[in-house]
Amino acid sequence: MPQNPPIVAGTRIGHVHLKVADIERALGFYCGVLGFELMQRYGADAAFISAGGYHHHIGLNTWESKGGHPPAPGTTGLFHTAILYPTRAALADALHRVTGAGIPLDGASDHGVSQALYLRDPDENGVELYWDRPQAEWPRTADGSLAMFTRRLDIEDLMRQRVAQS
Repeated sequence: MPQNPPIVAGTRIGHVHLKVADIERALGFYCGVLGFELMQRYGADAAFISAGGYHHHIGLNTWESKGGHPPAPGTTGLFHTAILYPTRAALADALHRVTGAGIPLDGASDHGVSQALYLRDPDENGVELYWDRPQAEWPRTADGSLAMFTRRLDIEDLMRQRVAQS
């Protein structure tokens, strides 16, 4: 592969667009549980949702997937969509919403650079809910490279953050 200069700073993922089996069920999860806002319906088969009034962070559609099944294990595709929360208290609120809705976590990890909750949406798409630590706190090696890790996240401590900020 040819060596090109790095992509311009400030480039970011603008949105993700998911194929779902049932648009109303998907909206129930993303809007009803996680709290995203419905920005626009596109007929009966698609919807665009966001946080904070952006045109859309997540697109949902049933164009090729209405009534469909999740991909079988061992196939390629999306591993998860990661939703970045601006504060640890906001991540704690997301945990409260998810557990209050009876949605089980697949995992909860401290990666040094971030704290993350892992779960599945109603279509079995992986969802990561996470908060980034300030960059100055990221673990680094002696040469300055990132030294990310995966450790168990203390869920009780995270929930206390929600109570402390309420």
